[in-house]
Amino acid sequence: QVQLVESGGGLVQNGGSLRLSCAASGSIVSINSMAWYRQAPGKQRELVAIIRSGGISQYADSVEGRFTISRDGAKNAVNLQMNSLKPEDTAVYYCAASLLIGTGLYELRDYWGQGTQVTVSS
Repeated sequence: QVQLVESGGGLVQNGGSLRLSCAASGSIVSINSMAWYRQAPGKQRELVAIIRSGGISQYADSVEGRFTISRDGAKNAVNLQMNSLKPEDTAVYYCAASLLIGTGLYELRDYWGQGTQVTVSS
């Protein structure tokens, strides 16, 4: 069974920094992509950053230049370094992964973490 476990959320002041981590475990053959989404109260879930198997990363305009997504290939993990945080960054942050899994016939599936709260005080 594949699981994504997130860590690193919390409360930070305006302008502060936080680092989120997400580790994938289970019968993972390879990682197609890993990403971070967020959902603020009353809003739709939105893509924050994504990193693909070739190392290409992309960011939402609202976080470009402030957030950095990175992979730890040895640990099947992804990190999100968040700097210059703003109150509007307050949300539940979710890790997502597109994984090739299986021990026989491989399948490509999407998985989600349980979410971690990030709160930025003004």
